Amino acid sequence: MGSNRQVDGFTLIEVLIAMAITAFVSLVAYTSLSAVISGVDGARAQAERMHEVNRAFSVLSRDIRQFADRPVINEFGQPSSALEGGVLAQHMLAFTRAGWHNTVDIPRSTLQRVAYVLEDEQLVRLSWPVLDLSGPIEPRRAVLIDRVQGFDVRFLASTNNLRVNRGIDIDRRLWQDSWIADVSQPGTVVEPPVAVEVRFEIEGWGELERLYVLPPL
Repeated sequence: MGSNRQVDGFTLIEVLIAMAITAFVSLVAYTSLSAVISGVDGARAQAERMHEVNRAFSVLSRDIRQFADRPVINEFGQPSSALEGGVLAQHMLAFTRAGWHNTVDIPRSTLQRVAYVLEDEQLVRLSWPVLDLSGPIEPRRAVLIDRVQGFDVRFLASTNNLRVNRGIDIDRRLWQDSWIADVSQPGTVVEPPVAVEVRFEIEGWGELERLYVLPPL
């Protein structure tokens, strides 16, 4: 005696619906994964950028903290002040620093002349192998950070320009945009300021500024 068995299966419509659901779930999963990966990449890029900015300020801060009041002779045979800079100077910020490590005992000074300039939206640190130049000597160049859209320096001449209330207020009108020797008196140098304010305009970060008080001489 035979029996009729009905074999259950999926209709074409059910198969298409299942495929559509699978495709939708896969799309959602891929979109979520892509967003997570993009977020991680963005966070990594921001962290790397923050590291670059902090490193640039760290190098600048280290140099200024080791400022030494030692004028130098430039490539034209003229004296340059221990610190000079601003819009009218050869470099936006140039000065002599101490603490130049000499790990291999080369016969040289531990003082070093350094300068900070903006070139092609890059903050570049220049350093010379000698203090007094006998002619054009190419400095060593180190790019500290890129995508820098602005670089300005201002100088404070005296602590008499400070007003002490609850805190310390500085009359911004008394800051100078350039710190150079009097051009009407060739061969002279200018005494260093008491403080330097550095401002950077960095792409994606806006304007950042630091105030440095020079070490007592």
